[in-house]
Amino acid sequence: MRRLKNLPGLTGTGKSNTSNLGEFRLAVDQSTSRKISQFCVRLEAKQRLRLNYGLTERQLLRYVRIARRTRGSTGQVLLQLLEMRLDNIIFQLGMASTIPAARQLVCHRHILVNHRVVDIPSYRCKPRDIISIRNRPTSANALKSESLSGNEVPDHLTLSISKTGEPTGLVNHLVNRESVNLDINELLVVEYYSRKA
Repeated sequence: MRRLKNLPGLTGTGKSNTSNLGEFRLAVDQSTSRKISQFCVRLEAKQRLRLNYGLTERQLLRYVRIARRTRGSTGQVLLQLLEMRLDNIIFQLGMASTIPAARQLVCHRHILVNHRVVDIPSYRCKPRDIISIRNRPTSANALKSESLSGNEVPDHLTLSISKTGEPTGLVNHLVNRESVNLDINELLVVEYYSRKA
């Protein structure tokens, strides 16, 4: 876990401060000066992606299979699928400090999508979806404990706060690769699953 460095969705931090390390490990480990196999590099990229979004192995494999069947670059489609999950969008909007905290808000039925309660964290949001907090005292208290962070919202989302202080998010369009805040090479993940999917 420590070797995977900063994961924004798991630690609640923004961009990684270790950008000089690159997107994946070097071919030679500095501490033991032995060669690292390509399998190890791909496995580490897959683990970073899986742990950041809080997915099980089976869920990630299912997303890779869906991305393979979809038209376009498999790696970019995979990132689009993961970024458009409801728990990730709540995290990106700043309604929760981490993706697990966002998942808890969704599971406890505090979140409305298009004015309907959604309690499935893996719900795939579409463009023009409106995400808001349920009008209950417990929902308001749950969100107050999760302070609305001053992080900048990605360009595919819009956050507005009403006069009563209730946040409302809008999905403008599908996410593009530039607005993904994760320092990872998604092609390594696709290559890792090339034999399984």
